[in-house]
Amino acid sequence: MELTYLKTFREVAKCGSYTRAAEALGYAQSSITSQIQKLEEAYGAVLLERFGRGMKLTMAGEALLQYANDIYRLHEESKEVVAKQAKGTLSIGTIETLAAFYLPPHLQAYRREYPDVNIVIQPANEPFIIESVKEGELDIGIILDPPFTDPELHSSILREEPLVIIANPDHKLKGQSEVHAHNLENESLILTEDGCTYRAMLLKVLKGNQVSFSLSYEFGNLEAIKQCVIYGLGIALVPRITVAEEVRKGQLIAIPFVHPDCRFYTQLLYAKKKWKSNAFNGFVELLSGGSGFKYRNE
Repeated sequence: MELTYLKTFREVAKCGSYTRAAEALGYAQSSITSQIQKLEEAYGAVLLERFGRGMKLTMAGEALLQYANDIYRLHEESKEVVAKQAKGTLSIGTIETLAAFYLPPHLQAYRREYPDVNIVIQPANEPFIIESVKEGELDIGIILDPPFTDPELHSSILREEPLVIIANPDHKLKGQSEVHAHNLENESLILTEDGCTYRAMLLKVLKGNQVSFSLSYEFGNLEAIKQCVIYGLGIALVPRITVAEEVRKGQLIAIPFVHPDCRFYTQLLYAKKKWKSNAFNGFVELLSGGSGFKYRNE
C-alpha cells in the first residue's frame, strides 16, 4: 500500500467529496476513486459511504483516519530530519591532548548548531585512529602529526601545534629562548606513552644526535606528566596548548623545542568514500574555520 493512498484518503475525509479532493490534489476524479478502492481492498473494509452529494467516513474509516494522520505526520517529520541530517551519532577519534585542550570550545559551538547529534569521542593513539577511520569504525579522526597523507583518506591541516620543553621554574634551562637537542644532554626525561608521535620524534632526534639522557617516568596522562615536572622530577616535551595555564601561574616554564623534524600539526581525517551528512559537513566546516559558527569567546 502506498503512502499516497493514505494522503488521498485524508484529503477526501477533509473535503467530504471526491471532486473537491481531486481538485486539491491535482488528480483526476477517477484516480481518487481508484485509490480509495485499493485502500478499501487492502483493509478489507468500507472506509467511505455516500450521503447526499458528499462522502462520509464509516466507523472503519474513522479508525483509519487516526492512524493515517499519525503516519503522515511521522512521514513529514522523517523527511525534515533526513533532509537536515541533524540527528544521529558522530564518532570522533583523537588523542588525549586534543580531546582535552583543543576540542571543547569547538564541541560547544557545534552543540548549539546540532543539539540532537550525539558525539562520541574515542581517545586513542594515531595509528589506531587512522586505521579506524579507514575501516569506517570512526567518522572522523583528529591527529597531531607531521603533515599526513594516505590515498584512502582526506586529510587537512587545521593548525600548527608548537611543541615545548617544560621544566620547573628553577631548572637550568630557565632564560633560554629555545631548546635544541644538545641542550638535553644528561637530562631526566618524563615521556608520554609509547605510540605518541611527538615522543617518537624526540627519541629519534636525541638518538640521531647521540644525546645521552635518562628516562625518569612514562605516563599516558598529561596531568601526571605536568605534576611530575612541577615537582622537579624531570623535563618533558608537550604541545604548548597543554601547559598554558601552568605557565601563566608560574608553575612551569615552556621553551620551544627547535629541530627540523619538530613541526607538528593538528589534522582532520576522514575516509574519501564516506557518505557525508549535513551534520558531518557541519563539524568539518566548524573545525576548518567555517564562518557559520560563532564561539562564545569571540
